[in-house]
Amino acid sequence: MPELPEVVVTLRGVLPHIEGKRVTDVIVRNGKLRWPVPEGLSVLLKSKRLLSGRQRAKYMLFQFDHGHLMIHLGMSGNLRIVDISVTPEKHDHVDVVFDDRIALRFTDPRRFGSVLWVDDEPAQHRLLQNLGPEPFEDYINGRYLYDLSRGKTTSVKQFLMDNQIVVGVGNIYANESLFLSGIRPKKAAGRVSKKSYDLLADNIKTVLGRAIEQGGTTLKDFVGNEGKPGYFKQELYVYGRGGQPCLNCKDILKEVRLGQRSTVYCPSCQK
Repeated sequence: MPELPEVVVTLRGVLPHIEGKRVTDVIVRNGKLRWPVPEGLSVLLKSKRLLSGRQRAKYMLFQFDHGHLMIHLGMSGNLRIVDISVTPEKHDHVDVVFDDRIALRFTDPRRFGSVLWVDDEPAQHRLLQNLGPEPFEDYINGRYLYDLSRGKTTSVKQFLMDNQIVVGVGNIYANESLFLSGIRPKKAAGRVSKKSYDLLADNIKTVLGRAIEQGGTTLKDFVGNEGKPGYFKQELYVYGRGGQPCLNCKDILKEVRLGQRSTVYCPSCQK
């Protein structure tokens, strides 16, 4: 599943090829995504210039002078830049075509992604209005996490993955950040100390930043038709390594399920 770093890298990959250009057409081959693609999207965008793009949580917001095209990659989606002569494949559902014969092509085999139009300020949209802050905000620190966690009996891992607390700390990055901070994922969020949250906040930013940096150099090209973008694989300490030796102490990593998600930790390094 695309996580926040993949979304950031995707946006950085496609935006330079379309920013400042005018839309000539929108081709919707299958509008039955997680939510229906708005009817009349081509009319809304035709002849309009793309001003900029930004990311909010796992949504990409492409700004025009009269609103935003809001794209979510869902479970299996991707975006790439293609020439309009490239024959679409089965799961290539939407093309936004620009004036130099290139298209921003949205592909989604499982159709859990979305392509929506937002007339007003995106922050007020129902899908965004209740989201917590971005993880790289300066005030996302140990004090912020500590204060919000007081009295909470939910596990610290589930606390981190709550998008109303902070966005972007998906399953992979929660596992890795907790390992680097020496915190056992099953520990109640309200029992984690301020000192531990200080370390955890720093490690969240480090892990996500490293993923973004690595994605920028190892993600497949976003331009052309020689295969679709593939999501990068990091060198991970714990995620996906249940039953293997810990890279720090060589103890065997344990794997459990928390909130229906695979959770891996070291019983010796994490307390």
